[in-house]
Amino acid sequence: MATWAPGARLAGEVSRPAAQAGANGLPTARPRRVAVTRRWRGRGVRCCAVGSLGSGAAAAAVDPGEEFVAFFREAWPYIRGHRGSTFVVVISSEVMSGPHFDRVLQDISLLHGLGIKFVLVPGTHVQIDKLLSERGKRAKYVGQYRITDSDSLEAAMEAAGRIRLTIEAKLSPGPPMLNLRRHGVIGRWHGLVDNVASGNFLGAKRRGVVNGIDYGFTGEVKKIDVSRIRERLDSDSIVVVSNMGYSSSGEVLNCNTYEVATACALAMEADKLVCIVDGQIFDEHGRVIHFMSIEEADLLIRKRAKQSDIAANYVKVVDEEGINSLHNKGACEPSLNTRTRVNGYAASFQNGLGFNNGNGIYSCEQGFAIGGEERLSRSNGYLSELAAAAYVCHGGVQRVHIIDGTVDGSLLLELFTRDGAGTMIARDVYEGTRMATAEDLPGIRKIIRPLEDAGVLVRRTDTELLEALSSFYVVERDGSIIACAALFPFPVEKSGEVAAIAVSEECRGRGQGDKLLDYIEKVALSLGLEKLFLLTTRTADWFVRRGFSECSIESIPEQRRKRINLSRGSKYYIKQLQPKHAGVITNNFVIR
Repeated sequence: MATWAPGARLAGEVSRPAAQAGANGLPTARPRRVAVTRRWRGRGVRCCAVGSLGSGAAAAAVDPGEEFVAFFREAWPYIRGHRGSTFVVVISSEVMSGPHFDRVLQDISLLHGLGIKFVLVPGTHVQIDKLLSERGKRAKYVGQYRITDSDSLEAAMEAAGRIRLTIEAKLSPGPPMLNLRRHGVIGRWHGLVDNVASGNFLGAKRRGVVNGIDYGFTGEVKKIDVSRIRERLDSDSIVVVSNMGYSSSGEVLNCNTYEVATACALAMEADKLVCIVDGQIFDEHGRVIHFMSIEEADLLIRKRAKQSDIAANYVKVVDEEGINSLHNKGACEPSLNTRTRVNGYAASFQNGLGFNNGNGIYSCEQGFAIGGEERLSRSNGYLSELAAAAYVCHGGVQRVHIIDGTVDGSLLLELFTRDGAGTMIARDVYEGTRMATAEDLPGIRKIIRPLEDAGVLVRRTDTELLEALSSFYVVERDGSIIACAALFPFPVEKSGEVAAIAVSEECRGRGQGDKLLDYIEKVALSLGLEKLFLLTTRTADWFVRRGFSECSIESIPEQRRKRINLSRGSKYYIKQLQPKHAGVITNNFVIR
C-alpha cells in the first residue's frame, strides 16, 4: 500500500503515477473533451487532451469545430442559468501575485459580459509581506489574523491601492477587438468595456486586545453596505471590495480578506462564493474531488479540528453561535430569509443579534477569517478554504466553489461543465436524501399512488413495496416524504434499474426529481455499476433530457427481461455512467 505525505489530500499535491497518467492521456477522474494545461507543483507544465477520445491518430482526427460546438451546447444551459446571478469571488493573494492573474480577470470579464454580477475581494497578504520585507520589517501573525502595526498598515494601504488600480486597468479594455470586422461594423463594440466600481463599502472596527495581544490596526467586519454595492451591480459594474475597512472614528483598518469575502457573500445573499486559490483538493488516489455536500465538508473539518486551529474555530463558531438556526424551512418552500436591512446595511441575525445591534455587541465574527501561519505553511492544505466554504453554506449561500486559478480556464470549466474543474461545496444538493426505512412506507405510498392510478407507474401492493424498501431512497422535508426513487442493481451486468421516481404534487417543478436522480447515479457508481436503465410509458422525454437514450429490450439484463409485463408496451431507456469522483460518502479522504 502506498504511503502518502501528511496533508497531501488537501494540499493540492498528487502522486507521480497519477500525474504521469494524465500526461500520457490515460483515463482520469472525470473524462471530458476539453484540452487543459495543468501546472503540477514542482513538475513544470504539461498539456494533455483529457477525455474519452482515445490517443494517437484517433484523437488527432477530432475536428476542432465539432469540439467547440459540443462544448458550447453543453455550456448553454449553464449560461442561461447563471445570467443575473451574483457571485462573490475571493482571489487569493498567491494567484494575485502570480502569472495567471491576467487570465483569471479575462475570464471574469467574459462572464460579466454573459450577465453575471461580480463582487471581487482580492487578497493582499503576499504583497503586504513583500513590502514589509523590502523595508526590513517582519510580518507578524497570531492565529488567523495579522498584527497590524503602523508599518504594516502603511504596507497594507499601499498593497490594496495597487491591487485596486491593477484590477481597474486590466478590466478596462473590455473584449479583444481582433477579427471582429468580418462580422460587420465594429463601432458599437468600442463601447463594450467593463466598468469597475470601488469605494468605502466595508465598515470595520478594531479587533482590539484579545487574550492579552494587541492587534493594532487589524479590523473586524462591522457592516457591508449592501445597498450601495447593489446600485453598482445594477448599473452593470464589477464591484471591488477591498479588505481595507473604515471605522466610525475615521480610521483605516486592515481586515482579513476571507472574513470580508464570507461576510460579503452572506450579506449580499450571493448565489455563489467562488474561492480562486493556487491548488486543488484531492482524494487519497490523487483525484480531484469535484463535489462535497455540506455534511461531508463539516465532517472532514471536525475530524481535523485537533490538528488545525482554523478547523477548531469553525467548529466553535458553528456549534456555539447556532448558525444552523438560520435555516428554517417549510416543506417545499424556499429558505425563509432571516436577514433584514438596517439603514441600508445587511444584518444577519444569530441568537437574536445582528452585525451590530447598536450597542457594540456582536454575536460572533461577521465573516469567517482564515490566514496566519497555518494557511501560509499549508500544513493542513486547503482545509482553511474548505472551512470558510462550509461556514457560508451554513449561513445560507447555496454553492461555494474552490478553484485552482493556476489552471487556465478553470473558472469557465467549473461553471459551464457538469462536473467542473474544482471542488463544489453545496448545502442543498442532497439535503434530506437518504435510504428509506419501514416508517417511510406510508409517505412513499402517498406519493406514488396518484401516479399508479394514472398508469405512469406500475401498481405495487404494500407487501411488494415493503419487500423492495431496501432499494428505495427518499427526500425528507420537515418529517414528510416529498420524493422517492428506487435503484435495483444487477451486479453481473454492471447495470441498475431506476424505478418509481416520484415527487409529491406540491413539490414538483423545484428540482427534487433531478436531485434524487443525481443521487442515485452516484450511489450506482459507488456500487461499481456502469449504466442505468429504466422502463417507462409516459415520462420518456423527462429522462431523455437527463441523458437517457432509447434502447432495445436486449439491452436489459436477462434476469429483468423475464419479469417485464409486455402488455404495458413500455419503452426502454439506458444511460452510460461516467466515473465522476463526487462522493456520497466521506471515507475516501485521508485524515491526519
